[in-house]
Amino acid sequence: MDISAILISLKTAGLSILITFFLGIFAAWGVVSMRSESLRSIVDGLLTLPMVLPPTVAGFFLLYVFGVQRPLGKLLLEFFSIRVVFNWPATVIAAVVISFPLMYRSARGAFEQLDVDLIYAARTIGMSEWRIFWRVMVPMAAPGVATGGILAFARGLGEFGATAMIAGNIQGQTRTLPLAVYSAVAAGDMEGAYGYVAILVAISFLMVVGMNAKTSRERRGLKKQEK
Repeated sequence: MDISAILISLKTAGLSILITFFLGIFAAWGVVSMRSESLRSIVDGLLTLPMVLPPTVAGFFLLYVFGVQRPLGKLLLEFFSIRVVFNWPATVIAAVVISFPLMYRSARGAFEQLDVDLIYAARTIGMSEWRIFWRVMVPMAAPGVATGGILAFARGLGEFGATAMIAGNIQGQTRTLPLAVYSAVAAGDMEGAYGYVAILVAISFLMVVGMNAKTSRERRGLKKQEK
C-alpha cells in the first residue's frame, strides 16, 4: 500500500476544508444579504454550479484557467514560480471547487433560518455588521455550518474527477486515495484497492457518526430548553 496517497489525501482535505469553510460562510453571508432577488438567484446559481456539473467538466475548466499557457497559470509560473497544473496545489484547488457548494449551501440555509429579530436587536444597540456576523449569526448558525464543514471535508477527501483532470495521477505528488483506488484496480492489485477503500469508508463512516452524534446532542439540548 502506498502510504503517500493517504498523507496527500489528508493534507489536501485538511487545507481545502480550511479554505472552503471561510469561503463558504462569507459567500453565504453575502448572498443572504443581497436585496435583489434576481441578482441573488444568479449568484446562487453560479456558486452552486460545481455541485451539478460532472467533476471532469469542472476539472476541464480548472485546467483551462490554470494551464501554463493560460494568463493566470502563466502569471503564477513566471512571477511566483508556482506551477499549479499537475502539482500538489492542483489537488487542493480541485477539492475546494468541488466541495465549496456543500459548505456554501449548508451555511446559507443556516443563515436563512436565523431569528431576524435578534439581528435587528443587535443593530439597535450599535453593533457593526461585522460584529453581528461573528458574534450573532455564526454562533446561532453553528449546527448548520458545522454540518456543511463535515460534508465538504468528506467531499474533498473523495474527490476524483476534477483532481485527475488538473492534478493528474502522479505517485507521491498528486495521487490521492480515490486515484490510488483507481490505479490499483487498473493494475489488477485488488488487495491494495481493498485497503484504500477500507480507509476511505472508515474515515467517511466516522465523520457521519460524529455528525449524527453532534446533531443528537443539539436536539436534546433544544428539548431541555423547551421544557
